[in-house]
Amino acid sequence: MTAKAAFLNALSRTDRPRRETLRRELARTTTERKQDGARPTLVLASASPRRLRLLAQVGVEPDALRPAEIDESARRGEMPRAYASRLARAKAEAARDQIANDKDIASAYVLAADTVVAVGRRILMKPSNIEEAAGCLELLSGRAHRVLTAVCLITPDDRVRQKVVDTRVRFKHLSREEIEAYLASREWRGKAGGYAIQGLAGSFVQKIVGSYTSVVGLPLTEVVSLLVGEGFPIHFAWVRAAELDPS
Repeated sequence: MTAKAAFLNALSRTDRPRRETLRRELARTTTERKQDGARPTLVLASASPRRLRLLAQVGVEPDALRPAEIDESARRGEMPRAYASRLARAKAEAARDQIANDKDIASAYVLAADTVVAVGRRILMKPSNIEEAAGCLELLSGRAHRVLTAVCLITPDDRVRQKVVDTRVRFKHLSREEIEAYLASREWRGKAGGYAIQGLAGSFVQKIVGSYTSVVGLPLTEVVSLLVGEGFPIHFAWVRAAELDPS
């Protein structure tokens, strides 16, 4: 066999990694499993307690958590919306690859999200130390900023659905005492922009235009719409909850 023939033969090979083969095999039986009444599964590409609480609020409990370890560095010149969208998809794809050979959840829906705080084109990353957190709060004090949460849903047959929710938040002017007290609370750790609106920092907010749950970390209106639109039975859980309520 010539070198050229060997090269063309290698390109035409179909023996792909097992993780892809299993997920594709299961995807081909999706219709049959639906007819059999099999309950679809959901994997959340996060271990965030906030996102879990928000999903629980609409009656959704993920079957598994698969936090994705990805490089979250922003690319040079990358805009906040594009950055959030890219990271949400990267997290979803990484989680999908983690479960793709797991016989229990290989055919699951995969949901991921990424929240970004931005002032103009500037992306405020999660502070790594108290100095960075102080810088975020000083920048946000007395002005409006944007919170963008990108959501990515990968269906069992690997279709990708995405949505970015853009919310405007305005902080009151923060005194030095307020900033120092908030930093001492340590609530800023691991939070985009160095604050948590559902916590103590809720007292900083003068005005919000958009989705409150998106600022917390998961826009529920859009998440429910994506899941229902792709056949995930969220409303069944609501009816079931009513049936189980003794009152």
